[in-house]
Amino acid sequence: MKTPVQAVILCGGLGTRLQPYVTNLPKPMINCNGKPFLWYLLQQLYDQGVDQFILLTGYLSEKIEDYFNDGSTWGWKIEYSKGPIEWDTGKRIWEARTKLNDCFLLLYSDNFAPFQLKKIFDQHVINQKALTFMVAPKKPGNISLDESGIVKKYDNNRSDHEMNYVEIGYMVVEKEKTLGFYETPDCSFSSILQKMADQQQISGWIQNDYYHSVSDPDRWKITQTYLAPKKILLIDRDGVINQKASQGQYISSWEEFEWILDTRNAMKLLSENGFRFIVITNQAGIARGMFNLDNLERIHNKMKDELQRDGIEIIDIYVCPHHWDEKCYCRKPNPGMLYQASKDHLLRLDKILFIGDDSRDCQAAEKAGCNSIFVGQASELNRLSKNEQPIYHSQLLTNSITNIKGYYNQ
Repeated sequence: MKTPVQAVILCGGLGTRLQPYVTNLPKPMINCNGKPFLWYLLQQLYDQGVDQFILLTGYLSEKIEDYFNDGSTWGWKIEYSKGPIEWDTGKRIWEARTKLNDCFLLLYSDNFAPFQLKKIFDQHVINQKALTFMVAPKKPGNISLDESGIVKKYDNNRSDHEMNYVEIGYMVVEKEKTLGFYETPDCSFSSILQKMADQQQISGWIQNDYYHSVSDPDRWKITQTYLAPKKILLIDRDGVINQKASQGQYISSWEEFEWILDTRNAMKLLSENGFRFIVITNQAGIARGMFNLDNLERIHNKMKDELQRDGIEIIDIYVCPHHWDEKCYCRKPNPGMLYQASKDHLLRLDKILFIGDDSRDCQAAEKAGCNSIFVGQASELNRLSKNEQPIYHSQLLTNSITNIKGYYNQ
């Protein structure tokens, strides 16, 4: 089974809750930083190899067609399937059936979520269900999953308090299997999903990063900020900013803190080009009783003060204080700290780089859906799978400055 290259986007809604901001626009055309929200969805998919789009339009469909035309301006191929405003999403899919590939992606036009096509498709292939969609943790939700990711129950009314996931779209759909659940062309898509779930024909891939929406004015404004480009770099501390302590030991006081001068110089040069930094660091010495949070705070305050004198801004520091045996979600190679940074600072992690010197930094980056720069010993890379390999590798961060600038200017 080949990875899908076609995406179908449901664009027919009125956007009632977005009034008066879309009085003369369909909802997916709402402005986000000078571009329609829909543009970001299509570009996100295109970045992962999807270049064929079918837009299922309704309300003010001509506004969408006038802007995107056939998509060739951006290297895309766009077709349209138009229908009356009152059509349900299920009807729109049915009417477009002759245009659909055997396996395609289906998206709503008001949600934007970090999306890794390869991972969701791999699960789709393993579970061999008619449909696989992304779900996010949320209570109350409308989804419950079993241990293998199969949807046990789907209830769009969210009446079951044991359901702890919500479906956010980004679906891999088997055309013939899914259309087989239609009793009439006018079926609602929610009823189709209900039937499929009842027969255990839906798989759910869990997205633990935060998703965003333009479904109402408040969410739209947050989503605008989230989608705006940001010159922010995530960076490890020990072994990147400062010299590591000997194995099994930790930097427990400012007097033990020794700068890596090349990194400090690189951070200064990057700061002169508008970059800011977020530190992501494991500090298991706290759990081991070798120092405490007060010691760590003094080190970090001193570090930030000295960097500030060079014009280098550390906008936040995330610390995992737990022992490795605790298997906490924040400790690298787990991505918890990266997800928290994404939530707090509205970062699109797929547009952010993480600088580290340890294989666990690269693994955390890959799990979080961002790329990494590696400044450690090359032997560390042997521990990584193909997907976990850093995008750039040099023991001197100054050697990667041009690449960093280019990455953020894409």
